[in-house]
Amino acid sequence: MKIYSWNINGLRAILKKPDFANFLKQEKPDILCLQEIKISEEARQKENIDFKKFGYAAYWNSADRPGYSGTLTLIKNNLEAKLPSQENGVGVEKFDSEGRVQTLEFPDFFLVNTYFPHSTHELSRLDYKMEFDRELREYIKKLNKQKPVIVGGDFNVAHQKIDLARPKDNVGNPGFTDEERDWMTKFLNSGFTDTYRALHPNKIQYSWWSYRAFCRDKDIGWRLDYFCVPDNFLSRVKSAQIHDDIFGSDHCPVSIEI
Repeated sequence: MKIYSWNINGLRAILKKPDFANFLKQEKPDILCLQEIKISEEARQKENIDFKKFGYAAYWNSADRPGYSGTLTLIKNNLEAKLPSQENGVGVEKFDSEGRVQTLEFPDFFLVNTYFPHSTHELSRLDYKMEFDRELREYIKKLNKQKPVIVGGDFNVAHQKIDLARPKDNVGNPGFTDEERDWMTKFLNSGFTDTYRALHPNKIQYSWWSYRAFCRDKDIGWRLDYFCVPDNFLSRVKSAQIHDDIFGSDHCPVSIEI
């Protein structure tokens, strides 16, 4: 089973490009977690956006605010999946209204598709993000008591110095603050594994590049997108990849195969 995650930075925008259809055709993900879809439920229905023609069932979680945030999970029609009792959110309105968390249940694991808040310039949203991080960790911990939880998405943090091109220049900047990095460390120490780093301990590869100053051409990037699994689930992960040859967004897809 191939599970992918991709922050597409706007569903309407990426559907207008050939990149997305080519990606589905070439990579054939069984499950695809999308973040930052930026489309409301009303707009999606009005524009009649669906993925049946690609062979996928779509599970939507739009933000209340139009043109902002939101998650979407696509699942191949032949897969057995169901929505748990709390399929969207973590149970806290100020986070759930932004469409940041989706949960789908499969026979032997849960899948959580998540789009972490950005702490923003001047760190004006750092406290908000740290509260979200804590709530999500508690939510995942409860789920994991039932069956293993695969967590995928845009975490909006570069965990270690190897995970961004210019760590010295970015100490204390959004996505590389001590608080955000410490949370990631604590989350992993609670019994989860960063699949890419576990399988590629010394490899330098990024999943996000600023649109400014030709950063992607120069590979001045950050690794912000992850798949994390329980430690005792790691043996089932056959591969973990960053697909930096796929375009269409300021992020590229990441994947695991189990």
